[in-house]
Amino acid sequence: MHRRNFLKTGSLAGLTISSVIACGQPSAQKQADESASEPYDDKFELSEATITDLQQKMQAKQYTSRQLTELYLKRIDTIDKNGPKLNSVIELNKDALNMADAMDKERSKGKIRGPLHGIPVLIKDNINTGDNMHTTAGSLALADNFAKQDAFIVHKLREAGAVLLGKTNLSEWANFRSDHSTSAWSSRGGQTKCPYILDRNPSGSSAGSGSAAAANLCTVAIGTETDGSIVSPSSVNGLVGLKPTVGLWSRTGIIPISKTQDTAGPMTRTVKDAAILLGALAAIDAQDNFTLNSKGKAEADYTKFLDLNGLQGKRLGIEKSTFEYSRPSVVALLKEAVELLKSKGAIIVEVELYKALKNVSKGEFTVLLYEFKDGLNQYLANANSKTKTLADVIAFNKQNKVKAMPFFQQETLELAQTKGDLKTPEYLDALKQTSEGTRSVIDKILTDNKLDAIIGPTNGPAGCIDLVNGDYDNGFSFSGPAAKAGYPHITVPMGLAHGLPVGLSFFSTAYKEGDIIKLGYAYEQASKKRIPPVFKPDLFA
Repeated sequence: MHRRNFLKTGSLAGLTISSVIACGQPSAQKQADESASEPYDDKFELSEATITDLQQKMQAKQYTSRQLTELYLKRIDTIDKNGPKLNSVIELNKDALNMADAMDKERSKGKIRGPLHGIPVLIKDNINTGDNMHTTAGSLALADNFAKQDAFIVHKLREAGAVLLGKTNLSEWANFRSDHSTSAWSSRGGQTKCPYILDRNPSGSSAGSGSAAAANLCTVAIGTETDGSIVSPSSVNGLVGLKPTVGLWSRTGIIPISKTQDTAGPMTRTVKDAAILLGALAAIDAQDNFTLNSKGKAEADYTKFLDLNGLQGKRLGIEKSTFEYSRPSVVALLKEAVELLKSKGAIIVEVELYKALKNVSKGEFTVLLYEFKDGLNQYLANANSKTKTLADVIAFNKQNKVKAMPFFQQETLELAQTKGDLKTPEYLDALKQTSEGTRSVIDKILTDNKLDAIIGPTNGPAGCIDLVNGDYDNGFSFSGPAAKAGYPHITVPMGLAHGLPVGLSFFSTAYKEGDIIKLGYAYEQASKKRIPPVFKPDLFA
């Protein structure tokens, strides 16, 4: 969850003064020390390797899955736990090498399960794995939780032959604990860093997945989103992030916030890898009724939408207010992107989506409070943990305040606890206003303007890590409309602002993943804006 988005209730807040202040001013010693400007010496042999690259290498017997897994595990030790110390991986899978060996054995017998066969993957620590790894949402209150069985999407990953390297850190409770929290921090996992500039925040809540995938600690990663938690950390970490239509991927076995907005999704370095991962995990799950809506709409293979000419003749609506509310450095990148889109045959139409949404999406936070309490209580009732209710979580945090709440409190958890059930009129009214209202506005703008998608900067560059004051606005955020509507949204690297990545977003109506993948891929291939991180200690290094 990108907590600041729903607090802004869909408005476009300007930058606060703190957002233009650097995290740390350069000392005289640092200015005099030329070595401080040297980037981290990164010579990883699998740097920027894609799923296709690794499949070709395994097919040519240049690598086995075990060798790939060993290299990534060593990479995690070098980059995440030592070296730059990203702190993006919260737990390693003790069975990873055994999984890789099993996939190698199958390959030696001529059995290839598909494009994910033997590919190392990291997943967010709010997704159940029925193995030796915990599932905690970053909370010490769930430090004893070993899931009884895999989440549905983890079952699909295993079925596809992927190797689970481990789990990634996240903003605790997916950033749904406090209105003064710092993204990418959890009481169990600590603070994750942005690999581009290490004193910057990799954004939440899928911070670990974003930081790890950007730093080449895995081939691909999986995050989850309620509002912004896939696309925001993907944008600030130079990744492709794809939030599917709610219901394209099952949510069974994922610690919830909202049954109407939650979804997991790919966080990768290329659009093609996102398309591969998307298709492999898209399936109907009898335990998640929302997936029934995807019948006949989901694709087993989204790579068929990868078209270099995918922008030709496409009508793209650009949110007019982005030019007013975005940072100047972001506006410069956006203008460059627009010119490129036009050069590839796209037709750009200015739209005022946020103005139209002003009065229909204010109920999101209310919806989330009710759904979080209901969904979490259901999850905890069946969890392998002593913590069985939201009330238990709140009590645990109070009893263990020094470790569980050293920097910020749990106002959001406590507010959710005061809410009633999902038959409460306040909830039903807010749900209708938020979900139905947002979908209606988006669909009308798409239809009236004959648009294929709506575009804009995903958000601003990464903000500073500030555990004392908490997060601040880093400018325009584009996650809200698609999140509230449950619609698909892809972000693709648009360039760097002062060494920090910024993404370009494309979103459309329900189950149009193929369309936005086509647009995102054509833009990605024409722009080539993905730049690997350099692990600078601060802005002045």
